[in-house]
Amino acid sequence: MALSRARRREPMNYWPGFVDALSTLLLVFTFLLAVFVMAQYFLSRDVGGKNKALAKLNRQIEELTDLLTLEKGDKAVAAKKIASLTATLDAVRRDRDALAAAAAAGPAPDALDAQKQLSAKAQATVDLLNQQIAALRSQLAAVQEALSATEAKDKDNQARIADLGARLNVALAQKVQELSQYRSDFFGRLREILGDRDDIKVVGDRFLLPSEVLFKKGRADLSPEGKAEIDKIATALAEVEKEIPSEIPWVLRVDGHTDKSPIRRLAFKNNWELSSARSIAVVQYLIDKGLSPNHLLAGAFGDQQPIDPGDSEEALRKNRRIELKITER
Repeated sequence: MALSRARRREPMNYWPGFVDALSTLLLVFTFLLAVFVMAQYFLSRDVGGKNKALAKLNRQIEELTDLLTLEKGDKAVAAKKIASLTATLDAVRRDRDALAAAAAAGPAPDALDAQKQLSAKAQATVDLLNQQIAALRSQLAAVQEALSATEAKDKDNQARIADLGARLNVALAQKVQELSQYRSDFFGRLREILGDRDDIKVVGDRFLLPSEVLFKKGRADLSPEGKAEIDKIATALAEVEKEIPSEIPWVLRVDGHTDKSPIRRLAFKNNWELSSARSIAVVQYLIDKGLSPNHLLAGAFGDQQPIDPGDSEEALRKNRRIELKITER
């Protein structure tokens, strides 16, 4: 009886089953990751091949266009020659017919011999002109045939380019969609790092930071508090920079904006210079923090793109800002 109770109290060992399930899950994850990497590789290779094919077709179209222009010019010259020779032939035929009519009217023997000689000469000229016209017509037919072949080849190349362009647009759209996902990841991480602050906003695909957070009024050198905020941005961007595939051309745009108040400091002539100096200061600080200059872009808009067109202090404060945006290069 005691032995029976001991067996009933022995706990079940779930560990082997848990290990099997975890191993299976790891294998599935590894397989999916491998599929994703292979898909990225083939897509990049396909886009590269399409770009080369598109460039080759464009070169062929340029060559065909030059040939087409030359052939059209040859065709026009041949047509003018035929018209000129036809007019000459008609004139010679009229002279021949006039001579024949004069001979039929009963001229003197000497005049008849002269007319016969002139008629023979005119006939020889007519025969020569007929040969030249026939040769020109043959040349014109060859030019027309070459022109038709060139136009047909050009239409075929245009169709191939249109198809290739459509496929390339699909691939580029996929790249843009991927970049949008990385942009969302960057903003999400940036929001987590900066915290839930009312003065820092996400508007569409841009991240807005008030200038007061980074700079003192009328200045373009980062304040200690501003450097601390840029440090957080650099941390989030460094994490996303490692994840974005190298074949995606992207940059972080840093755009400077000011309000419409006139500049009163001698260091800057106008709001354009102030907004430019501020965006460059942010970009330079990010570079100093180890971010790639290849993925950074400084822009300046002065007071030309206000958020609030009003004149109140609140409106002016909204317009003084630095905007961050991950976009295609």
